[in-house]
Amino acid sequence: MNFLAIDTSNEYLTVIAAKNGRAEICFEPQCGMQHSVRLMGAVEETLAKAGLAPRECDFFAAVTGPGSFTGIRIGVSAAKGFCAAVQKPALGITSFQTLAYNAEGKLAAAVPAGRGFYYVCTFAADKRILGEPARIDGGALADLAREYTVCSYFPLPVPYRKADPAAGLLAAVRAAGKSDFGELSAFYLKKSQAEEEREGRRQ
Repeated sequence: MNFLAIDTSNEYLTVIAAKNGRAEICFEPQCGMQHSVRLMGAVEETLAKAGLAPRECDFFAAVTGPGSFTGIRIGVSAAKGFCAAVQKPALGITSFQTLAYNAEGKLAAAVPAGRGFYYVCTFAADKRILGEPARIDGGALADLAREYTVCSYFPLPVPYRKADPAAGLLAAVRAAGKSDFGELSAFYLKKSQAEEEREGRRQ
């Protein structure tokens, strides 16, 4: 199938345009806070390389998180815009899935959450989720590392396999089934700092 997939959930930027089984990938490891500036240019460049027009896409995919609140919203909004413009379905992929498709066997996908915490999700060898996604501290991450292969794109304080989020995104999209398509919504494991501050003021 032909598709466009976007990942702006973390400091990197991934755009994948696939047509007739061939994929063109744009991966920028240090996009930082420039996703809103760089995304549409990267999309246009990658679509052009693939010889793919938005109307030819069978669906549009975006990584829904966890990760940067602002980055997630940018990618999800862009994918929703394409879906609405050409009336095609949407596919949400989690940051955990982009990591899980980087290794074989039982594994734990880990994304730094700041302040010494990590977002984690454990997977079976067939990529089924074994444990509910959670936000844990370094001690709990070390415990997981004794039982699972830990995959992450970012440096961790435990032994881990360095993941390629672009390759993982491509594999996760290609492995998706019909039931995985639906409404795109951001996947947050904790409230944003702004929300926490608002609630704090109300109390």
